[in-house]
Amino acid sequence: MPDHAAVLDDLRARGLFYQCTDEPALRAHLATPRRLYNGFDPTADSLTIGNLVPIMLMRRFRAFGHEPIVLMGGATGRIGDPSGKDAERTLMTDEKVEGNIAAQREIFVRVLGEGVRIVNNYDWFRGISFLDALRDIGKHFSVNEMIRRDSVRTRLEREGQGISYTEFSYMLLQAYDFLHLYRAEGVTLQTAGADQWGNIVSGCDLVRRAEGHDDKGGPRSFGFTAPLLTKADGGKFGKTESGAVWLSHRRPSGAPGTSPYAYTQFWLNTADADVRRSLLIFTDHSPADIDDLCARHAREPQKREAQRTLAREATALLHGNLAAEHAESASAALFSGEVARLDLATLNEVFAEVPSSEHARAALAGEGLALVDLLPLTTLAKSKREAREHLGAGAITLNGEPVGPDDRLTAARLLHASIALLRRGKKAWHVTRWG
Repeated sequence: MPDHAAVLDDLRARGLFYQCTDEPALRAHLATPRRLYNGFDPTADSLTIGNLVPIMLMRRFRAFGHEPIVLMGGATGRIGDPSGKDAERTLMTDEKVEGNIAAQREIFVRVLGEGVRIVNNYDWFRGISFLDALRDIGKHFSVNEMIRRDSVRTRLEREGQGISYTEFSYMLLQAYDFLHLYRAEGVTLQTAGADQWGNIVSGCDLVRRAEGHDDKGGPRSFGFTAPLLTKADGGKFGKTESGAVWLSHRRPSGAPGTSPYAYTQFWLNTADADVRRSLLIFTDHSPADIDDLCARHAREPQKREAQRTLAREATALLHGNLAAEHAESASAALFSGEVARLDLATLNEVFAEVPSSEHARAALAGEGLALVDLLPLTTLAKSKREAREHLGAGAITLNGEPVGPDDRLTAARLLHASIALLRRGKKAWHVTRWG
């Protein structure tokens, strides 16, 4: 039987505890299993890795016997949260919102399990008239307090910007979510990222005022936030040179996602200064086991055991064990140069973002094409002279094999009869495709 209230100690040990309302009262409240919720607005047809923090927060609460509920903002997503935004959001169509909800739902199921409760606030807001909202929700809010909120004040003070009544009303709708779930589902705790603190407090205040609670006793509502993550060097967590890291491989819109291999690479590239915190937040290993792992890593950092464990566990959590094993195998093959053993689908996934070029297969007839002539057609050499220098220095490999100035590419050397992989040094790759 888990110690239900110990979830707060676990979250603090993992660096997931940023702020909460009345910690002593919350700790006492969590001594028995409770229901909590975290809201997500469907602003895209996937979620980014930054959204994984509140999802892992819910996963930790569930591990200690509490029941997390995912709230999809089918209503609030039609308006847009002004928090952290410098300008008004572009409003989405109803079809876009519903499509995004369906796509994001799959992510929650993968990380939190098939049995996770997922609700949509459009289901209750569509039955509330404007007059009802003003009378039953608006009367509990002070405009003076609302304009003091950072998300509102920043927009009001920004020259040429301002804020629409639509976005100004967002905090009322989010607060009502808490009141509705409190009444309908017995939810007593809202969780979110640190940037949502103001909206969470508004929800707690609305529950207190609407239900007639005071500080001397009776049912209570609580808020809890996790920190917004940055890297040890001050950089933004979850950003790479190619953009955001997504929690979906293929997105319904056709926009770029993040493959299991690329997801694994993101974690493998975690700096030593960030790896312990990432293990604590994005895996289920205990803090004690993570400390042991990091101690081994400190003794032999060249083995990158901490990063490899993080990559394997984080990828398995999101994409499943098979995808994690596949990505790990591809990564090992790439590192060792044994790319010839990868199947075509894996090659295309691994090298999806690597520079590539298309060539006529006829050029490989007979004795084939001299590499000194091919390299200037790629991103690896600017001229034949430079190509000879790289080849002469042993800096070039073809399909993982070292090649020299006299080597040629023939049809027989193509991988899967269509691809030749060229590498200069350790990291500069170019894919040539022959058709």
